[in-house]
Amino acid sequence: MSSLAQTSLLDRFFSPKEGSASRNFFLSALWWSLLGMGAGMLAASEFSMPDLIRNVPQLSMPHLRMWHVNAVAVGWLSMGYVGSMFHMIPTLCKNKLYSERLGNFTMWAWNLVMTGAFCTLLNGNTEGREYAELGAILDTLVVVGLVLTAFNLYMTIVNRKVKKLYVSLWYFLGSLFWFPLVWVIGQRTFVSLPGLNDAIIGWFYGHNILGMWFTTVGVGMMYYLIPRYTKAPLYSHGLSMLGFWGIALFYAPTGTHHITQSPVPEWLKAIAIISSIFLLVPVFTVLTNFFMSMKGKWGQVVTDMPLRFAVTSCMFYLVTCTQGPFQATRWVNWYLHFTQWVVGHAHLALLGTFSFILTSAFYYSMPRLTGKQWHSEGLIRAHYWLKFLGFLLMMTSLTTAGLIQSAGWAMGMPVDQWGLQIRPYWYLRTVSGIMIVLGQALFAYNVYKTLYTKPSLADRKAKAAREVKV
Repeated sequence: MSSLAQTSLLDRFFSPKEGSASRNFFLSALWWSLLGMGAGMLAASEFSMPDLIRNVPQLSMPHLRMWHVNAVAVGWLSMGYVGSMFHMIPTLCKNKLYSERLGNFTMWAWNLVMTGAFCTLLNGNTEGREYAELGAILDTLVVVGLVLTAFNLYMTIVNRKVKKLYVSLWYFLGSLFWFPLVWVIGQRTFVSLPGLNDAIIGWFYGHNILGMWFTTVGVGMMYYLIPRYTKAPLYSHGLSMLGFWGIALFYAPTGTHHITQSPVPEWLKAIAIISSIFLLVPVFTVLTNFFMSMKGKWGQVVTDMPLRFAVTSCMFYLVTCTQGPFQATRWVNWYLHFTQWVVGHAHLALLGTFSFILTSAFYYSMPRLTGKQWHSEGLIRAHYWLKFLGFLLMMTSLTTAGLIQSAGWAMGMPVDQWGLQIRPYWYLRTVSGIMIVLGQALFAYNVYKTLYTKPSLADRKAKAAREVKV
């Protein structure tokens, strides 16, 4: 009896059921997205209403900002990405995930990291480096989670039942190799670097978590989803491989363009700026492939909401990757750096591009993992419009505020003069945050109703069979 109880407990927490690891990663990601986006909304509110919360240090803007960034990057996007790969890679390889138990173990470890991050960051326990705030223990746990995830997925690909690797697998394989290295180098957990060296490594990490993880997995997901939505083949496999190797070649050295106004070596600045401009080549090969694959299928965007999320992500990817090289050039960087323009650009990438493609993957994968259709198509539409319009309002307000800041500094105006002019845009950003969080809450409600009140396909078939017998 004891043995049976232990087996039952083991299966409950480390289930071997097919698709359980992917499902649990998706649900965990959704939970952390609510806490992370909620913190972002609250931090934005404190810009427009500084006395909104008083004498609660855990809810002060700096603490909220650290938690917001880590919850969205490590919790929502990264956990959602792993959930997507746990579903997509076995499908592309025509086999099962190498170990569902290992996948679920990794899920619990990742949630432990996020719980630790919630407790430490809101209480101000941080390493004091932007985007690398987590303590040494949590850093190490993240590396363990990444290595176990990579092992699980690499073994799934090794045991595949198809010979040719579809382009999404190339992107996923590259990401699973690059990101643990970027994390270990960038977190500097066991290494102390002096002065500018620390800043250089910091922005190697800060930019490559975007380029060698969020971008590469996100683009791989686009390559997976769009042909499945349109039921049409990919326009060009050769073009897709050109894009993959272009990102692999040009992305890694770009981080120094964040600190071109600092006294880092000029040759390092030049490499970063030139590499940033060269990134236009893989970006436009990727987008050409996507848009040509959509030829004759654009009408589906009107009715197919998951496809609309994916196409919107591609559009934002176009804007993000055109804007990035432009603002990496020296004179534009000098004018725009340290303003709200840069904050808008960061949200354009993470919220506009990669959050939209992850949401599309969520809507696509969950019915296939659970056997249940979505509870409400109307809630999906409401989620899209709240997120889309909320993001546009945020992007517009941050970009406008950034241009006002830039002009004020360039003309030598005192901060209190241009500061008053951008205050209305703080309020608009707060409104945009409320819209985005409301959309995410509707998303979570739809997921809950789908999982716990919607009958599965197997249940519906059994009910139909009983009715036929009667």
